[in-house]
Amino acid sequence: MSEAPKSEQFTPLDDMSPEELEAAQAANEADALQALAQLQGELAALQGKNAELADQYLRAQADVQNARRRADEEVSKARKFAVEAFAESLLPVTDSLEAGLAVQDATPEQIREGAEATLRQLKSALERNKVMEIAPAPGTRFDPHQHQAISMVPAPGQEPNTVVGVLQKGYTIADRVLRPALVTVSAPN
Repeated sequence: MSEAPKSEQFTPLDDMSPEELEAAQAANEADALQALAQLQGELAALQGKNAELADQYLRAQADVQNARRRADEEVSKARKFAVEAFAESLLPVTDSLEAGLAVQDATPEQIREGAEATLRQLKSALERNKVMEIAPAPGTRFDPHQHQAISMVPAPGQEPNTVVGVLQKGYTIADRVLRPALVTVSAPN
């Protein structure tokens, strides 16, 4: 039986001299210290990156909270001041009504003229604030989204489910129904 050839790179420890053993140990320790230093450097770099990412995360969280707080404040201000702008547009109407009531010896014609002028002011203020009338003309098709039928009446010559008369105007604000128009509707024949 033949013996396997010895590897040139591997030498059994028993075949090594004490100087060779000491040199091998020193080389191993130097390699181990170098590997340890490299791993410690990588660990320090990763810890630094981790701290940087944690800081970025905390800053991002703070930014989100600040943005949310600012948005809440903006919504609150918008609600508060939207009513203020609407009220401000109604002040001239109040002034006109007070001026009309201050006149002691007004004729019925003057009272009517003043009331009509004040109504125009009021309608103008409502329109500026996007409050629009819903006043369907007779013969208009009944729209349940904008009209509320109070009664059905016989209306010869009109199609069924059309507006016959308006009992009370309705209003929308920015295309949203504030109050539907109260109407009478033609009955089916």
